Amino acid sequence: MSFGARYAAALAERGRLCAGIDPHSSLLLDWGLNDDLAGLEKFALTAVEGLAPHVPVVKPQSAFYERFGSRGVAVLERVIAESKAAGALVLLDIKRGDIGSTSQAYADAYLDPANPLGSDAVTVSPYLGFGSLTPFVETATRFDAGLFVLALTSNKEGPEVQHATVEDGRSVGRVMLDHLRRLNEAETPLGSFGAVVGATIDGADGAGVAYDFGFNGPILAPGFGEQGGTPADLARIFGAANASVVASTSRGLLRKGPSLAALRDEALRLRDVLG
Repeated sequence: MSFGARYAAALAERGRLCAGIDPHSSLLLDWGLNDDLAGLEKFALTAVEGLAPHVPVVKPQSAFYERFGSRGVAVLERVIAESKAAGALVLLDIKRGDIGSTSQAYADAYLDPANPLGSDAVTVSPYLGFGSLTPFVETATRFDAGLFVLALTSNKEGPEVQHATVEDGRSVGRVMLDHLRRLNEAETPLGSFGAVVGATIDGADGAGVAYDFGFNGPILAPGFGEQGGTPADLARIFGAANASVVASTSRGLLRKGPSLAALRDEALRLRDVLG
């Protein structure tokens, strides 16, 4: 099955919540763990056990594992493998973006299922030009994997680039969505090439023109929950495309640990809130 088909099936079965498994130093300390390799391993694998059987998508942020070097990356490999074994799709949050052979090497590392870091999908940055993502697109297609392209992020610096306009008057963010629309054309039930769109944006470009999110692909909406995004915001921003949105939360959910039951119950509560 293509990633788009697996994604649509996962949301139908498990709801629309993406659980970020991000071992912030402060969260390790909140759990009574040391900010070291042992603390990382205990935190991350407990979060997987409590969350991965109950949500459609888990999203580990690679940087929080990389900060511990090769042994931290080994923990990330276990997070990926054990999340998959629990039935969750793994969206590895790497936000890579480069050109040529370097882009291809990143794609091979994170999308080839034979690689221990191989995931169902990854986040990528198109801001070296959308064409720079071609190795990712081709590799994702070859391995039935997916991409989530940074399009309209909720950080305050984002509009400096994303609301800038190109020669035909479209905003850069709108250009990214149009590229995705072409990649996903005629795919059923959903294309495999998605967008990252913040759950707290206003839904319009710098000229006040509403974005069209009907590009037939998955949408990752970070910023749900503790960062202020609500189900009403998702409905307002995405309209008819809201059914393809998976809303992401990390710290607000992970603070319920280290209790497995508390992690599970909060994930199920948020899943019900999202509908």
